[in-house]
Amino acid sequence: MVNLPIEYSSKPVTPFGGMSLMKRFVDQVGIREKLDSLPLPQPGSNRGYDPKQVIESFWLSIWTGASRYIHCDWLRYDKVLQSIFGWQCMPSQSTYSRFFGKFSQGLNTEVFPALQHWFFDQINTGALTIDFDSTVITRYGEQQGSAKGYNPNKRGRNSHHPLMAFVSQTRMVANAWLRPGNTAASSNCKAFMEETFKEALKGKEVGLVRADSGFYNEEIMSYLEEEQLNYILAVRMYPNVKSEVWGLKDWVSLTKGIELNEMKFTHEGGKIRRYIIVRKQVAIRPDATGKQLFEDEPGYRYSCYVTNMELPLDQIWNMYNTRADCENRIKELKNDFGLENFCLHDFWATEASFRWIMVAYNLTSLFRHFALNHHRRATLSTLKSYCFALGAWTVNHANKKTLKISLPVKRRSWMEGIFSQVNNSSPPFNYSNE
Repeated sequence: MVNLPIEYSSKPVTPFGGMSLMKRFVDQVGIREKLDSLPLPQPGSNRGYDPKQVIESFWLSIWTGASRYIHCDWLRYDKVLQSIFGWQCMPSQSTYSRFFGKFSQGLNTEVFPALQHWFFDQINTGALTIDFDSTVITRYGEQQGSAKGYNPNKRGRNSHHPLMAFVSQTRMVANAWLRPGNTAASSNCKAFMEETFKEALKGKEVGLVRADSGFYNEEIMSYLEEEQLNYILAVRMYPNVKSEVWGLKDWVSLTKGIELNEMKFTHEGGKIRRYIIVRKQVAIRPDATGKQLFEDEPGYRYSCYVTNMELPLDQIWNMYNTRADCENRIKELKNDFGLENFCLHDFWATEASFRWIMVAYNLTSLFRHFALNHHRRATLSTLKSYCFALGAWTVNHANKKTLKISLPVKRRSWMEGIFSQVNNSSPPFNYSNE
């Protein structure tokens, strides 16, 4: 086997020429103008970076594959990519740390709900389905707020325990808070919901609220009823709930191996509400979700939901089942957007980077829907290999700089089509109700 001879060139080349698509899309969205109106931390000297560039550089680092602050330094050597975005240079790892370190609890509360409200004000859709969930982010140091708590994957490890709200129709993040790792599942849930509905989604119609069992408590259910919001919440199988389920008769067969039932139930001091119970036969459906509740019935797994709607049993269950898509959103945020790894010592600095990642995710969701028509399939990893990772360089001719993208002839019309879609995409972004 003959090895090719090696030579070197000083010609600036980027492996991410396709990011010119995202740059033009960000231009179309108009988010920079909104950033100008927010009280972002300002540089301490005339030589400091504009806050908008620090934020956009952070997004660009994530979109090109960074999952830690040290990875952001890679792009400082990519002069072509800097030219695409109109920058002379890019921030270093320490610049990001100092910038996010200026965020406090008060500043986070002032900046992010207003930014999320502006974001969703650019979007037209029908009544929204909002999915609330929590997740666990394992930490390996002594960062503020990292503590031992519920951590199913890394038992005994320190963690953070964030809350997240997703808009089902758009597959975007409506709101997100970071919480210490030893926080109880239901802690701050009502306040989080209030900020989501009354600030981030102010003026939007909410048709349905779905949430996991961490949100199952009297305070949350009473709040949703006071706000006249339809809800379906997963139920924690407390002993008194299990006792009521055990006494149920007349199960309704939905399909082979799945039966449904309902009951009226109240916890002490609470309100009587409607509960939907799903029972799955493990022998027929070995991958069935749910919990084995009774030693006398080892062949069944149960799930339980509480709702204030009067729809048929199967409709309630089917409406809740589609909520599983938010688990895919969390998985993508962790795998592709570095959600678990952008961490600083200061808690509010970590939350700031955490919430800026959510904005980067929302911009990506808009891009794949309106520029690529890949609303359901394309993850960031797919986008990078699909249209971002394209070799490119710049040339100067007649005092005009041009970006040259390496692309086979038969794919050029496809690329031009995406550029056309981007150029025709601007607020308001209209989502179909289908």
